[in-house]
Amino acid sequence: MLLLILGVALWWAAHLFKRIAPGLRDPMGEKGKGLVALALLVSVVLMIFGYRMADGAFFWGRHPATVGINNLLILVAIFMMSPAPKKGKLLAGMRHPMLTGFFLWAVAHILVNGDVPSLVLFGGLAVWAIVEMIVINRAAPNWTPPKPGPIKKDVIFLVASIILLVVIGYVHKWLGYNPFG
Repeated sequence: MLLLILGVALWWAAHLFKRIAPGLRDPMGEKGKGLVALALLVSVVLMIFGYRMADGAFFWGRHPATVGINNLLILVAIFMMSPAPKKGKLLAGMRHPMLTGFFLWAVAHILVNGDVPSLVLFGGLAVWAIVEMIVINRAAPNWTPPKPGPIKKDVIFLVASIILLVVIGYVHKWLGYNPFG
C-alpha cells in the first residue's frame, strides 16, 4: 500500500508543483518540464505496482448495473478528454473538460472496484482532479470560453471515443479485467 500512496502523492506533487511553488519551478525553465514528466512517469509506475501489490478490505463488488454505469461514465470521460471541447460545440463553454473527464474516469473505477486499494488510487486521483480545478480557477479567475466549433466535430470525436472505449475494454480484458461483463 505504501507504493500506491507514494505514487498518488507524487502525482499530486508533480501536477501541483508549478502552481503551489512557482518560485521553485520557474527557475527550472524548460528543464523543469522534463523533471515533472519524469516524476509523473515514476508516479504512474508506483501506482501500477502499488495497486497490483496492495491488499485491503473489500466493501462492494461488481454488479451488472454498476458495470453499465461504469462503461457509460468511461465513454463520457473519454469524450471529455478528447479534442472535442476545443474543436466541437457541445463542451465549448466548459472550463475544465479534461479534469472533469478524469474525475468521471476515477469515479467510474470506484463504482466497480469497492476495495481499499481502489479507493486509495481512484479516490486520490478524483480528489486531485477537483483540487486541480480549484487551484487553476484561483490562479486564473478570468477565463474566456473558446469559440464553439461545429457539431460535426462532436460527432466525429464521439465515434472515436466509442472506438477507443472498445479498444481500452479489450486491453483491460487482456490484462484480466473484463469491463464488459
